[in-house]
Amino acid sequence: MNTEGFFKTAFWALMGLMILMRVWFVSRLRTAGERLLPDRTALQREGWRIVAIRGVGYVLFAVFIVLLSLHPISLQRLVDPLPSWLRWAGFAMGLASPGLWHWTHLALGRFWSPQVQLRAVHRLVTSGPYSRMRHPVHMAILAWAVSLGFVIASCVPVLFAAWVVAILVLRVPREERMMLEQFGDECRDYMKRTGRSLPWWQTPRHAAITALGLLQDNGGN
Repeated sequence: MNTEGFFKTAFWALMGLMILMRVWFVSRLRTAGERLLPDRTALQREGWRIVAIRGVGYVLFAVFIVLLSLHPISLQRLVDPLPSWLRWAGFAMGLASPGLWHWTHLALGRFWSPQVQLRAVHRLVTSGPYSRMRHPVHMAILAWAVSLGFVIASCVPVLFAAWVVAILVLRVPREERMMLEQFGDECRDYMKRTGRSLPWWQTPRHAAITALGLLQDNGGN
């Protein structure tokens, strides 16, 4: 088996899978008549720094992909020595990440937006992956970017993952502030029982404490 050839093919397959999924979800929103581009409020809420970082990152990553497609031999120059098991683990993570990404979009439905904005009639989604963590879309993209770096044994996709982290550090607090302003106590209760970026499970002790707190908030009724 040509292992290096397999990993090269896997890299492009994972790349194409994520792009096709993104195109499919965007087309669904467009068909439903939902807004895709940010309005002025969304731009103000997101801030110029995040918009600029996102724009520059997308351009650089697109340039990287175009160069690899036009000059495949250049990929070989980017290869770093990585153990095969780590590259296989990256491939497995690369398959799981689009699965999580797809699951989050199914849970969100028409409430999904690529911008920091709410739909006209919005509700707080707490089902599917959102029952355990508040930002599974971001984590799916981050894990996918890291997996690409492992698969082709290159630091370039990992640098893209660092770009994703920079966006999350700036964007996630703004998203949560928006949700708190919109849903108030419902969102605060939801945040208490979920992890921000990683799944969070209640132990029996945590579950008992949460239940007691809810009883106290309701006056014991």
